[in-house]
Order: sequence, then C-alpha cells, then structure tokens
Amino acid sequence: MTQQRRDENSTQFGIWLRKQNPIDSSRGFVATNLDFIWENHKTGQFMFLEEKRNNGTLEFYQKRNFKRLHEDSKSNKNYCGFHCIKFENTSPDDGRMWLDGKEIQVGQLLSFLKFENVSLRAQWEEE
Repeated sequence: MTQQRRDENSTQFGIWLRKQNPIDSSRGFVATNLDFIWENHKTGQFMFLEEKRNNGTLEFYQKRNFKRLHEDSKSNKNYCGFHCIKFENTSPDDGRMWLDGKEIQVGQLLSFLKFENVSLRAQWEEE
C-alpha cells in the first residue's frame, strides 16, 4: 500500500496520487521528487541537490532514480554532480549540516553553491 505523507509538505496532486489504487506502490509505482536543480545561468554550470531535514537519509528508491539522472548527466560538460545536503534540524540556521556526508559550515556551503571546489560526483559514491 502506498505510504501516505506524515507531514504537510505535499501538493493536492501529490495527495491525490497517493490515494489511487490502480497506481499503488504495491503494483510497482513509485514517485520521487528532486529538491533542487541548482544552476548558474551565466556559466551554464548545474548540479542536482537533494535536501534532507531532521537528519533524514536517502531512501533506496531515491538513490536508484537519482543514480539514473546522475549517469545520464555525466556527459554534459557543465554538470557538477548530484549532492545531498542534510540538516540536523531544518536549515543552516538551526543546527549542524552535512554535504555528501561531510559536516560543513555556512561559508563552505556558500562556496559550494558558487560552484567553487565542486567535483563531478554523487552523494552515494562514498557510502
């Protein structure tokens, strides 16, 4: 049975999807959203970012789908990887944070978001 959301972070369409028996997860259907496609439109650089709050982790089905996107994007010279930003609570302002499993500070996050010291990698490649 498709798991219903335990929070208020969905759209009406998302709520509707989860209630449809013909496309229930028991039949193999899974939806995964991507939190951010981060881009510098002046340089063309872009990356995918998945945000996890409250020490959340990537689910197996997210990894599987995100790996597909990562592999398909590697050939683009402007692609800068698929990364996961995890917050102890909800943001850089209320606790610790980790980028691809390594604890970072706000300055490091800002540098990363400016595409400084970004490598073509994926969050799961070091797990």
